[in-house]
Amino acid sequence: MTVLSDSSPLITLAKIGHLDLLPQLYETITITPEVHAEVVVSGAGLAGSSQISTAQWIRVKPVRNPAILTAAQQRLGLGIGELSIIALGREWLADVVLIDDRKARKVAQEEGLAVLGCVGVLQDAFGMKLLPDLPGAYRRLLDSGAYIDRALLENILKTFNLPPL
Repeated sequence: MTVLSDSSPLITLAKIGHLDLLPQLYETITITPEVHAEVVVSGAGLAGSSQISTAQWIRVKPVRNPAILTAAQQRLGLGIGELSIIALGREWLADVVLIDDRKARKVAQEEGLAVLGCVGVLQDAFGMKLLPDLPGAYRRLLDSGAYIDRALLENILKTFNLPPL
């Protein structure tokens, strides 16, 4: 399975103590040099930076034509990390791209990519019995400052017959 990730899911999952779920769910995550720079270089000392810099399950691969990123950035108004992941996802025909930003998710879906964010990662981990406390994980997600629709989380918890937040 080919799974690519933008910086936001990596950082957010690290903030809430669940970055370890990614290799358990997907074995390998591929990021672009732009995402690596956002998380490891610009984000030095912040959540996820040291874990991503040393993670054996992270692969860094560039897009074939990085010049397209600058033009797309001006046209779409997305970050360079998001654009690079979408471009690499198209090049590789990725099975899933991990993106949290709503606008970037929409662009990725318009490009034919399957998109999953932190909410979906946590839900999948719970379904595979890798995460015992989904409501607790969702509470930590909300407490982390991530912009997540609380009603969406409540609906997911209802489908699993779990207590509300």
